[in-house]
This record gives sequence, C-alpha cells and structure tokens, in this order.
Amino acid sequence: MTYNKKNKNGKFLNKLILIIVGSALFLTTSFLHSPAFAKTSRIKDIVDIEGVRANQLVGYGLVVGLNGTGDGLNNSPFTEQSLIAMLERLGVNVRGQNMNTGNVAAVMVTATLPPFKNQGSRIDVNVSALGDASSLQGGTLMVTPLMGADGEVYAVAQGEVNIAGFSVEGEAASITQNIPTTGRIPNGGIIEREINFDLAELQQVRLALRNPDFTTARRISDAINGFTTSSIASAENSASVLLKRPANYDGSIVDLITDIEQLPIQPDQIAKVVISERTGVIVMGANVRVSNVAIAQGNLTLKITETPQVSQANPFADQGETIIVPRTDVEANTGDDVKLAVLDTGVTLQELVTGLNKLGVRPRDIITILHAIKAAGALQADIEVM
Repeated sequence: MTYNKKNKNGKFLNKLILIIVGSALFLTTSFLHSPAFAKTSRIKDIVDIEGVRANQLVGYGLVVGLNGTGDGLNNSPFTEQSLIAMLERLGVNVRGQNMNTGNVAAVMVTATLPPFKNQGSRIDVNVSALGDASSLQGGTLMVTPLMGADGEVYAVAQGEVNIAGFSVEGEAASITQNIPTTGRIPNGGIIEREINFDLAELQQVRLALRNPDFTTARRISDAINGFTTSSIASAENSASVLLKRPANYDGSIVDLITDIEQLPIQPDQIAKVVISERTGVIVMGANVRVSNVAIAQGNLTLKITETPQVSQANPFADQGETIIVPRTDVEANTGDDVKLAVLDTGVTLQELVTGLNKLGVRPRDIITILHAIKAAGALQADIEVM
C-alpha cells in the first residue's frame, strides 16, 4: 500500500508539473503572437509635439580667399556691388574703380534653427554659390546675418567653407567630383536670438502624426489612457491626438510627454502603391491586395540594322564605277512567348511580386500593369505617382 501511495503521488506531481509547464508555454506563445508584441514603434518616433519645431534661416554673404575660382565681376554685378559695400563699411573706398578679381564669390547661406536652442549656441550652416564661381575650395565666409521668415536676425555665420568635391581643368580635359560650388561650415553659426516657447507651462498639447491615420490615432490615445488609467488623450482626427495634463499630476507637461513617449504603438497604414515614372521605382505597402485577375504582357520590338556594302569594278577594267549598295535587315519580335498569369482573389504583396516576376516584366512594364489592374478595379489600393 505504501508503494502504491507513493506511485500515485508521483503521478499526481508529474501531472501537476505538466499542467504548469503547459500553461507557461501557452502564455508565452500567446504573448509572442499577441498584437502588442507585433512590430511596434514608440510614440516619439511617429508623432511630433505641437510647437516643438525647427525654423529655417537664410542669408546672403561673400566668400573670400578663393584661388581664382570666384565670380567674374563683369558677369556678376551683385558680387561687385556687395564687395564695394563691404569694403566701404571697413573704411576702404573703391567706388568707381575698375576691380578685376576672381577670389570673391557671392553665396546664399542657409541653416536650420532647432527648437529650444539657447543664445550663444552654435549651429551648422550650408553655403551655396550664387554666381558663376567654379569652386568654393579654400574660401572663408565673411560675417553673414541669418534671418527668419519674419525678417529678424536669429543667427550670424562665419568661418572656413568645407567642400566635399573638387574641380581640375586642363586645356583638353577636366575632372569634377561631386559639387564644388556648395559647402558646409560645421558650427559656423552663432545664435543671437532665441524663440520663446514655454512648453512646461502648457496644460495641453497636440501630438501630430507624421503619417496621418485614424486607426493609429485611436491606438495612441488608447495606449496613453491605459498607461495613465485616466482619459487624458483623445483622437481629434486622423492627424492629431489631444493630450491634457491631469489636475492631480505632480509634474509638468514635459514630464507627461516623457512618460508616454516610450509607449509602443503598432502603426496602421492604408493600402498604397507609390510609383515614380521617371526612375521606374515602385513601392507597394504590405496591405495591397489584388482581386481575381489574369495578366498577360508582351512588347512589339523592331530591330533595324543597316549594313551597306561597297561594289566596285574589277581591277584594270576599262569601265566601271564604285557604288554603295544598301542592305537593310529588319527583325520584329511580337512577343510570341508571352505567358498569361492568373492572380487569385486576395493575393498578398509577396504573391503579387512573385507573379509579376514570373512574367519576366521590367519595372516600367510593371507600372503599366499596375495602372491596368487599377483600371480594371482589381487593385485594392491607391496609386500615387511621384
């Protein structure tokens, strides 16, 4: 009896262990295949915060110190006028004089003012030639004010121009690598005016979706409300989610954004096919579906080859004339090996690509096929032509 009791207890323990292990495996499998564990993105990677934005700056300046690769003053009067004005501000009067220098170039200076940058901070600036200068290599940008869209000066740029290309020219040949008429000045701009925006004092902000979608906006609001256990987020439309600071929240709106921006979201997207007619690039989304349709593709190709031959008289002949006899060879390929492929209802993106590859079509032919499938009403997606 004792032995049987131990045997029964052992079987019971084994069954209990199997149940526990099986439950753990079921929970693990369910967790791995749950929508929350699917490919997700952080909220901070798919939205922008209202008011947290960069601003574009632009300015006009002169680059000096070029080795004869600057603007021709006769062809670029704005360069000459700018040079005269700059020298007059420095106490040098050259107005009315005939200047002939190739070491100066007029340039446009552009920069981006990031949000919350403090006065005295440095930013990178880009320099682009405005006249007929052939290279900005070795040049130095003189002090150039950078203005915003409101006409106010927000930064000042100056420094040595770094270019990623070069140009070498001889009497019979020339070599040009990249674009030597554009350059960059790392940390070449100093911020002189800040853009006042007190984000911490706001009671609510909008989260602007970078790819507007109603489903994604709803998922963001549900994730935020589930994390905070309160209704502080609401989807206003497909492009924005309103985030309110709770009354019992100890931190500022900045703290609230920091708390929720790491939440994982599975973005949704509409079925879309993006086509570039110029380059032949085709990008299809994962949700593209095709209804039951048959596809055949064939091209008519004509090949004309001219091989003229020379006919002349025999040697030492009394009479004769050398003439050119035309010979033309025409070949026509009517696509006799064209195949007809059938795509079943609801095929996926991978199946669509596989079917088109079996036809042996080229990207530009695929563009025509996609337009034809869309015209037939079998392509369940939007086509956007770039």
